[in-house]
Amino acid sequence: MQGSCFCGEVSFEIKLNKIEAYHCHCSICRKVTGSKFNTAFTLDADSFVWTGKTDGIKRFQKNGQGFSNYFCSSCVCTVPNRYKDKYFWVPAGLMADDSSIELVRHIFVESRATWDEIIDDLPQYEGYP
Repeated sequence: MQGSCFCGEVSFEIKLNKIEAYHCHCSICRKVTGSKFNTAFTLDADSFVWTGKTDGIKRFQKNGQGFSNYFCSSCVCTVPNRYKDKYFWVPAGLMADDSSIELVRHIFVESRATWDEIIDDLPQYEGYP
């Protein structure tokens, strides 16, 4: 499965047949995306391969926080990043074909926005399960 940033300079391949994604409602994801949640998935680093340029990937990290946002320097689109050295975190919207993506849970629901009403029956977790 292929994915890329908005301009296509940063591209990657996912070596999975099926993706289990989640909606993250934490305050950091809401701030980074400007939305009520971030839809993403994590996978083992062995299942992820960069196929395009990586020298244009830039990193932003707010002082005192462990979260880093990686983005394409050309189109400023958030791109996948390593998570705890053995995983990759991938925004689901970067995938070229979303037919293999299944939403399976909501995470960090306790920190969701007051106006964020969850209207589906997916499992909900206070943190990352």
